[in-house]
Amino acid sequence: MFNGQYIFSQIMDFLPRSEFDKIVKKYQGDKGVRNFDCRDQLLAMVFGQLANLNSLRSIVLCLNAHQNLLYHLGFKVKDFTLSTLSRANENRDCNIFNDLAYVLIAKARQLYLNDNDFKIKLKGAAYALDSTVIDLCLNTFKWARFRTTKSAVKVHTQLDLRGNIPSFFLITEAKTHDVNFLDNLEFEAGAFYIMDRGYFDFKRLFKVDSQKAFFVVRGKDNMVFERLYSRKVNKGHGVRCDQIIKPSNYYSQKYYPEKLRRIKFYDQTTNQYYIWITNNFNLKAEVIADLYKHRWQIELFFKWMKQHLHIEVFWGHSRNAVKTQICIGLITFLLVAIMKKRLNIGRDLYEILQILTVSIFEKTPIYTMLNQYSLPEISDPFGKQLDLFDI
Repeated sequence: MFNGQYIFSQIMDFLPRSEFDKIVKKYQGDKGVRNFDCRDQLLAMVFGQLANLNSLRSIVLCLNAHQNLLYHLGFKVKDFTLSTLSRANENRDCNIFNDLAYVLIAKARQLYLNDNDFKIKLKGAAYALDSTVIDLCLNTFKWARFRTTKSAVKVHTQLDLRGNIPSFFLITEAKTHDVNFLDNLEFEAGAFYIMDRGYFDFKRLFKVDSQKAFFVVRGKDNMVFERLYSRKVNKGHGVRCDQIIKPSNYYSQKYYPEKLRRIKFYDQTTNQYYIWITNNFNLKAEVIADLYKHRWQIELFFKWMKQHLHIEVFWGHSRNAVKTQICIGLITFLLVAIMKKRLNIGRDLYEILQILTVSIFEKTPIYTMLNQYSLPEISDPFGKQLDLFDI
C-alpha cells in the first residue's frame, strides 16, 4: 500500500472505490457535476473528521493552504470554495453515504467476527439495541423540533457485540420512539437482541419470536402476568428468581400468546434489582444476566462517537446535510476500524485517531507510525474508561 503516500491517502486506500462508484451511479450523484464530484465531497468531509476540524470553513481553509498536495491526497479538484462544499452537503443525496456506510459495515463485521473481547459462547450473534439523541439549535434546525426550547435528531443503532461494530443504524427526528426502530429490523434466526425497557412491546417482541430469534429485554414494573412455575436458582450468583410466565392482560395475551421467562437479578455492584424478560428457555439465568451487562457496550459506543467524531457540531443546516455528516462520521469510524484490523495495529481507536489528527500530512507508513511507540501506563482510572471499547 505504501509508496511514498501521505497518511490521509493511506487511510483512504481502505475505501472500496469500485463499490462507491456503483453507489454514486445508482443515485446519479455526479450527474451534471463538472468539478466537485461525490468522491471529492467524501474526501473533504473525512479529512475534516480526521483533522479534528470544527467547520466547513476550516476544512476549505486547511485544504486550500495545501493546494500543491491535493492531487497526492486523492482529490480531483484543484481548489475548494465554501459555497461548493456547503451546497454539496445540502443537496447531494445522503443515501449515497448511507449505502457506503453499510458496505463498510459488512467488511468490518467480517473482520471482527472472531473478536476475543466477547467471551459468551453463543451459537448465533448478539446485538445490543439503543439510541442516542443529538441536540440541535432550535432557531437553525426548525425541521427537527423536539421540545419547546430545542431541536434534536436521534440515531438508532444495532451494535454487533462481537467487535462492537454497528450492524444497522437509522437517523430520525428525536420525537420518534425507540420501539419503532424494531419495525425496521430483519431478525436473524438464533441471534440475541438485548434491549432496555424502552423497547418493551408485546406485539413487536412476538415478531422477534416468530422469526426464531431471541430477545432479552428489561421488564416493566407494571407488567401483569401469571406465574406457571419457577426454576431452582443459585442466589449466591445474584439470581433471585427464574420463572416461566404468561402475560395475563387481555391485550398482552392477544399480542403475545406464548410463554415467557422472567428473571430477577440482584447486582451487588450497583445495589439494584433487575428484571429481564426473554423467550430463551435454555441459557442459564447467569448467562442472561451477563448478556444484558454487555448492552453497556452500546452506551460506550455512543459516548466514544460523540467525543471523537464530529456529529454534535454540524456543518450544514438541512435534514440532508445533518444525515450526510452523521453517515460520514460513521464511515470515518469504520475506515479506521478496518485499517486497525487489517494492519494488526495494537492500539485502541482513541489513540489511533489522536495520532492521525497530527500526522495527516506525513509520509510515514501507517503501521510504522502507529506501532512505533508504546504509551506509558496511566494510573488515572478515568483515563482508562474507554478500554472497554478497545476494538
